[in-house]
Formats: sequence, C-alpha cells, structure tokens
Amino acid sequence: MVRKELFDKCVGLLEESGLGENAACEVTWVFEDVAEGEDITPEQEKRISDIVTRRCEGYPLQYLLGQWEFYGLPFKVGEGVLIPRQDTETIVDTALKLFADKKDITVIDLCSGSGCIGITLERKLDCGRAVCVEKSEKAAEYLRENISLNGSGAEIVMGDVTDEKLVEDMPEADLIVCNPPYLTTEDMDALQREVTFEPAEALFGGEDGLDFYREIVRKWKKKLKSGGVMLFEIGIGQEDEVMRLMIQHGFKNVRCRKDLCGVYRCVSGIYEK
Repeated sequence: MVRKELFDKCVGLLEESGLGENAACEVTWVFEDVAEGEDITPEQEKRISDIVTRRCEGYPLQYLLGQWEFYGLPFKVGEGVLIPRQDTETIVDTALKLFADKKDITVIDLCSGSGCIGITLERKLDCGRAVCVEKSEKAAEYLRENISLNGSGAEIVMGDVTDEKLVEDMPEADLIVCNPPYLTTEDMDALQREVTFEPAEALFGGEDGLDFYREIVRKWKKKLKSGGVMLFEIGIGQEDEVMRLMIQHGFKNVRCRKDLCGVYRCVSGIYEK
C-alpha cells in the first residue's frame, strides 16, 4: 500500500475513536517505528494496522511501540511499568541545576520503575554511585533492560521503599529523588482510559495521595548526607502539603517548581544534620 493512503486511513481511525487530538503525530511515530520507505510491505501494513487498532481501543501508544524517549534517552516500556512522561523531566531539570558542578555524588532513585529518572541522572551527572530502588519484579525487568540499553552504571536494589530494614542498608546520598504513587482515591476513580492500563500500585498514593511522601520523608531523610537534597515529583495541587511535610521534618530551603505547562510538578528541600 502507498504510504500516504495508509497514513490517512490510520489518522481517520484514531479520530473516529475519539483519540484525534494528536492523531497525526501518533501515526507518524508508528510509521517511524515500523516503516521508513515510501512503499509499505504487506507485513508492515499489518503491523501498523494492528498497532492502530489497539490504540483505538485506548491501549497506550508507548506500550504498543515498546520504547519511549525521556530526556533524549530511549527507555523500554510495557505493561507493569509507568510510562515516562514529559512532566517528569521537570524533576531531572531541577536535579541537573542543583548538582551540575558537583563531583562523585551518590544518587538514590526511589520507586524507580523504568529507571527513567535514575538512569538519566546517572548519565547526565558526575555520579560515583546511582541506586535505583524498585519493589515490582515486572518493572525491574524493564529497569534492567534500560540500564543496559543506555550504558548506565546504575545499580538495582529490590525492595519496598517503606521498609525500615531496606533504608538502613542503603548508602548515604547527596540526592534522593522519587516519583512516588500520588493519585488519590478520587483520581483513581476518574482515570483516563489509557492510564487504566498502567500498574495501579505505581499510581495510587492513598486516599489523599500523600502516603508515600509521609513514609519517605520520615524514613529516608536520615540517609541524606548533611546538605543533601530530597526531590519529589508531585501531583497537581499537592505542593503545599508536600512542602509543609518536608518543613515539619526539618528540611530547609524547601521549594517547588513548575513544569512546562505551568503546573507545580516537583518539590525539593535540603537536609542539614
């Protein structure tokens, strides 16, 4: 089939399914992944059609392609792991600004998932050690792949970030970063169709969305070196509560930062022992 004919057909299908807002972009990404030439082979046509059919059902495009870019780096993704999003690049931007001139630092990435934060920081900063902590074995499969894919020296520690024993066994860090589950009960009841395919345990942060912030701030602050930074991604409207929580636990210079859409997306604080 001629490329343009199939392209237009796929865009039309997405628009009919109610996913037309970014239909042309999404179909472009599918074509780039499957076929580059002007003519489409029958095998390529079937692959493209299968992807678009699943996408019309609301299945995430990132899972269908199996890989997604984050901060200029490739990351393998699929069921069982959160999809890297542009919102989360704000936490990387913030960390890079805070630690650009620091050498041989130790970074701990909690609730690491695909590893997009921890691996990116390990690649972009002068890290002596970077540790990615993850509870889910399914997510860790992608984490291992992504460490290899990106030539990263990050290491994996399997465990629950709320486990006191795990905390005790970890090294002291210059930077602890985390994109924890932070959706509320109300948020979970109103998820967009495609988000329902992502793992609920990586989304739900308790009734008010703050359970993991409470646990992590209290248990992990002792693992920061004096002057170390704790840096969280937050959900929409959570900045005041998370900042207040960090201040209550002795963090100084607590700040929040907006993402490219003008939404407060991350909170950071410095801990002096």
